[in-house]
Amino acid sequence: MTDITLITGAGIGIGRAAALAFAKAGSHVVVTDVLEAAGQAVVADITAAGGSAEFMALDVRSTEGANAVVAAVEARHGKIDTIVANAGIAHRVPLPQLTDEKWDHTFDIDLKGIYRVVRPALPGMKARKSGSVVALSSIMGIAYGWDEHVHYSAAKAGVVGLVRGLAVELARDGIRVNGVAPGYIRT
Repeated sequence: MTDITLITGAGIGIGRAAALAFAKAGSHVVVTDVLEAAGQAVVADITAAGGSAEFMALDVRSTEGANAVVAAVEARHGKIDTIVANAGIAHRVPLPQLTDEKWDHTFDIDLKGIYRVVRPALPGMKARKSGSVVALSSIMGIAYGWDEHVHYSAAKAGVVGLVRGLAVELARDGIRVNGVAPGYIRT
């Protein structure tokens, strides 16, 4: 049976590269993004290379949207084996201009977007005693700060705590949770 991999923010950058890699390894990839044209282009690239993929629009700020995407994937394919929680933003904002709204917007996508996608997939993964979650942090969240990106660094540090907590909580159910903290990636 083919592995089903759901990737958030898969239209560009690291998400796109992950989608191509998972497809090349034989997974059916569910490409999700707010960037529909970019997401559809990734699906086209995967299918042109002989892989299997589909696009589903998803804004990870929406609990209802995440619940609906997970439910649709599970209804169509019977499972989700792997989630790559990659969706994220990084906007340069000096601290004096950093509003509560910009802070919350960054956390809503970079941190809360992870658990919004993972949470509805857990019942199926737990029932199968199998699953994998890979959450994207950043070197800016684990090793050092980033000038005029304090909100980004804080959110990505939060991803580390989320990954650690989920890894301990879900291990007994056979679900692996790992974090990746890349350095600068030109995307």
